[in-house]
Amino acid sequence: MPSKSLLNIILLVLPVVTIIFRPTLGIAQNKPNILFILTDDLGKEWISSYGSEEIETPNIDNLAETGLMFENFYSTPQCTPTRVSLMTGQYPFRNGWINHWDVPRWGGGAHFDWNKNPGIARIMQSAGYKTAVAGKWQINDFRVQPEAMVAHGFEDYCMWTGYETGNPASAERYWDPYIHTKEGSKTYKGRFGEDIFSDFLIDFMKKNKDEPLFLYYAMCLTHTPFTNTPAEPDVTEKYDCHKAMVRYMDFCVGKLTKALDDLGIRENTIIIYTTDNGTTGAITGRMNGREVQGGKTKTTENGICEPFVVNCPGLVPSGKVTDALGDLTDILPTCAELGGAELPQNFVFDGISLADVILGKTSDSKRKWIMAMGGNGNGSAGALSEKGLENQYHFRDRVVRDKEFKLFVSTERKPEKLISILEDPGEKNNLLQSNNPNVKAAYEKLWNVVLSFPEQDNDPHYVALPEERWDKEVTVKSQVWKK
Repeated sequence: MPSKSLLNIILLVLPVVTIIFRPTLGIAQNKPNILFILTDDLGKEWISSYGSEEIETPNIDNLAETGLMFENFYSTPQCTPTRVSLMTGQYPFRNGWINHWDVPRWGGGAHFDWNKNPGIARIMQSAGYKTAVAGKWQINDFRVQPEAMVAHGFEDYCMWTGYETGNPASAERYWDPYIHTKEGSKTYKGRFGEDIFSDFLIDFMKKNKDEPLFLYYAMCLTHTPFTNTPAEPDVTEKYDCHKAMVRYMDFCVGKLTKALDDLGIRENTIIIYTTDNGTTGAITGRMNGREVQGGKTKTTENGICEPFVVNCPGLVPSGKVTDALGDLTDILPTCAELGGAELPQNFVFDGISLADVILGKTSDSKRKWIMAMGGNGNGSAGALSEKGLENQYHFRDRVVRDKEFKLFVSTERKPEKLISILEDPGEKNNLLQSNNPNVKAAYEKLWNVVLSFPEQDNDPHYVALPEERWDKEVTVKSQVWKK
């Protein structure tokens, strides 16, 4: 039994130990901040850390060199499906947003319905995060739903409205941008959109730096129209404009990273950088010794295998490259796990958390395959029926791949092509008829994945909004029109 003097010493020391190990307010019980950056229309061939020979992207390169760079990360080949998959943690066949659909432009009562779908920002809010979003959305019409972003779980927002039919000013996202905030929508004369978005996020950081932050920066760059930038105001030719846009995109990444440093929260902030799909087909870049045409709307690797870089000093492994599989459905469960949030039980999620890979606890993810849907250059293929927005196909084309092989599947739910990712980067050689045992085993594995999918894809889940004068017309008979 310890002596009375020893007990007195222990009682004196215990409060000191408690004070030493109590988490500071700024760390907020060790919840990391998360800054998720999504560039618009940019493939790996325009990021120098991935082998671009056309350009330097020093700020993204620095994140890669001091962080974790993924080689096998999938998006979808089109804007809307990528953004909804990110928000919901679900594949398009489940959430129904398989095709691109500009809600402000085409309307028809369709919208991303927060009452019918899960949402990453609401999940992070439930774990005590302060949430903000800036940039591009296009899956709600702010004229009809001015507080949509709050309903989706973002405490504050600064958004390009997307092109609103009947409102020419809203077409502008770069110079003289038309932007929606809590004060309403207006043109910011003489300003450049990306400056407004990045400044907004930095201001939100400053106001809330002592709370856990979840920030979503959905850049408008580098989507067309080709334009000059504040850093390169005199460029006019297509390729010069594109390169200027890529460089300014990289500048904005560096601007936000520096702001985190200046605020003293960099070491508790996980930065995730990726893109929504490949570059426009009007642009060709050179990467690792070969010409790569932009793959937007295609399910070839240049359309869907995106740059994906994660960085946080002292928390994320530094200077590492991983071949771990991941895709955009994984972002929701990953952020939830990193932030200590629980997933709602009333939804099915397709994503698998990458948190252990990001934190260096394992070198590989739990994923055995990844998938992308709706490509082959077909672009938008949705239409309005008397029952609402519907997809053109009962079963949209898709690709499923592991680290070695990739299977293309047709809209008839049949195998079209099997290629070796490692040996055939141009995706030219169809191995479906191969008698090689390894190839046959790979096919069986990937085809069994396809057989696990529903035979009928869902259409978008929403309660239709009232009719508006700019709505597209009903042009098809519900379900009957589908191929």
